Amino acid sequence: MKRRQVLAAAAMLSLASAAFAQAGGKPVRIVTSFSPGGPVDFVARTLAEQLGRELKRPVIVDNKPGANGALGALETLRSEADGSTIWITSVGAAAINPSLVEKSPYDTQRDFAPVSLVANNVEVLVVGAKDPAADAAEFVKTAKASKESAPMASSGSGSIPHLALIQLEESTGARFLHVPYKGMAPAFTDLMGGQVKGVFADVAAIMPHVQGGRLKAIGIAAGKRHPSLPQVKTFDEQGIKAVDTNNWYALFVSAKTPPAVVQELNKAVRSAIANPDVSARLLRGGAEPKTSTPQELAALLKADTAKWAALIKSRNIKAE
Repeated sequence: MKRRQVLAAAAMLSLASAAFAQAGGKPVRIVTSFSPGGPVDFVARTLAEQLGRELKRPVIVDNKPGANGALGALETLRSEADGSTIWITSVGAAAINPSLVEKSPYDTQRDFAPVSLVANNVEVLVVGAKDPAADAAEFVKTAKASKESAPMASSGSGSIPHLALIQLEESTGARFLHVPYKGMAPAFTDLMGGQVKGVFADVAAIMPHVQGGRLKAIGIAAGKRHPSLPQVKTFDEQGIKAVDTNNWYALFVSAKTPPAVVQELNKAVRSAIANPDVSARLLRGGAEPKTSTPQELAALLKADTAKWAALIKSRNIKAE
């Protein structure tokens, strides 16, 4: 009986996989919860063309920004669960929102099936180009010696940049004045104008400003240095512990999607990211190419959901 059940299940998976592979006329949508031109959109568009070659189907990017990522998530869940609609998201919308947003309309671990990581985007602390601090340790020392709390920007309450700032406070005992913005662009503008002292941001987002001499990178919030900024020390190298964020980007589909289709997508994504042209373009943009099995992504999602939930609860952080 068990053998017949196993064979029947295998046959169903095979049929689902074949149906997905043969649906060449139907385009695949990569739904992103962010606006065109941003880091997640850049990764999605870099991936899309090569992924289309791997799947032998057109792949388009569909931007659905808003509601802290919920619009993109819900668009994916409303679509047919056949692998033709894929959600690309950062760690925020996937692992942070369920703890940050009251009555979140989705639960990533329950409602979505992990496909693969596509990139690691660690946070880097940047300051104005004329800031005298040579590194993060010196920046923190100056902040602790000041009678006033240094104003520090973020892209919003509960965002990865905000949580990285909290990690820095808890590790060093320094206290900063958190100044949340609606996105990273206005935060960068005020940082370059001197209204705030620093901000944590994705490497991909800060690269044009660092390369242009408008901002200075002083600390990497990761376990190792970033290949795009090899001269910038990690916080750990500077004696500052537990400032370690990874704003990973990953692909998910509806949990109702057949497992064989998820495996087909995973195989195609891994091949696309391994393409030398795709990897090189991601690295030039500051995103570190990174893939995974669905199981590895599920474990990472579970761990990061718990990690950020604990920090959000301890500081009673609420979404704006």
